[in-house]
This record gives sequence, structure tokens and C-alpha cells, in this order.
Amino acid sequence: MELSKRQEKIIEIVKGNGPITGENIAEQLSLTRATLRPDLAILTMAGFLDARPRVGYFFTGKTGSELLTENIKKFKVHEFQHVPVVVKESVSVYDAISSMFLEDVGTLFVVDNNSCLTGVLSRKDLLRASIGQQDLNAVPVHIIMTRMPNITVCRKEDKLIDVANDLINKQIDGVPVVKDTEVGLEVVGRITKTTITKAFVELIMDEHI
Repeated sequence: MELSKRQEKIIEIVKGNGPITGENIAEQLSLTRATLRPDLAILTMAGFLDARPRVGYFFTGKTGSELLTENIKKFKVHEFQHVPVVVKESVSVYDAISSMFLEDVGTLFVVDNNSCLTGVLSRKDLLRASIGQQDLNAVPVHIIMTRMPNITVCRKEDKLIDVANDLINKQIDGVPVVKDTEVGLEVVGRITKTTITKAFVELIMDEHI
């Protein structure tokens, strides 16, 4: 977050005199309390300052980068998940390739008749199956897919940063967001590298507005 000169001055005053009331800060800046109120609200919401009733404002001691890190760690999967792209186990490799192309995704999630996860198809899986003389219309995807339990999944309340680490460490493009049911793991969303990149870029851009 890029601070104005007045906001930087407010932080310096609070650093040296906190806890300090809004009235006292306004007095030192020769401003009215009403004029100062938006700046104090911004600095408090951003995390640079904290306030206690009948006590005043005080400096949190956190830098802009520390506050950015804190915000990133608060992100949850359900805030950024997208609609999953799924195919049934009986679908042919040819049809799966068509779905991946039309939906413009790098990963397909394979489900059973209960919409529960049974496998994952990556671009590499489909490319590997395409090499050779076999009829892709005759090969069902369950023959080539990565099966449970060798699939990384996440849930809606998981932290986005943890999913990002899984994508990096396991060198995969995306993971399904699942919900536990009596018949298995129902696929309710997806998180991809692109999703996470967009989330972090949006946060950094917002911090610099």
C-alpha cells in the first residue's frame, strides 16, 4: 500500500507518542478530527495502526510487506475457486481431449455417477495416450487417469497459500476442491496455478492503489 505524506506523518506521530487519541493527532497536524478521520480509518484497516476505545491509536510495528504477507495467509480456497471441469469415467480419451481443448484447462477431473472423484487427467496423460496407433475413441479415460488415493485435493476452508505450495512441490497444474459425502469426495470446484497467480496479482495491485 502506497501511503500519502499525511498518512506517513500520522504513523510517525503515533510511533513516537502512542497510544494517542485522534484529537491529539489532529492537533499536532493542525487539522480537524473530521479531516483526519478517513486517514486514520485507512491506516487502521490496512493494519499499520490499531485502536482501543478510550485509549487511542498505537503503532502495530508491522511493515507493508509484513501486512501483505498476513493478508495472503488469510486467503481461503472458497474465495477463489472456479467451476470444476469434469468428465465421467466412461468417456473416451478422444472426448476428454476435446473437452480439455474447448474448456481451455490443463486438468480434467474424472467422476463417477455420484459426481465423486475417482481420477485426474492431465495434459501429459492425454498426450501420452495419443502417441501410438490405438483408437482414442475406444479407450476410456479410466484406463489412463491418475487414480485415488494418488490425487492431491483441497477443501473450501483450506488456505490458498497451502494449495499453492502443493502445486509447486508436486509439480501439478491444478487440484480439485472436494466436499466429503457418504459416498465419496464430491468435486465442487477447482484451484489452478492461474487462479493463484491472479489472486496474488490482484492483492498486490490493490495494495498499491
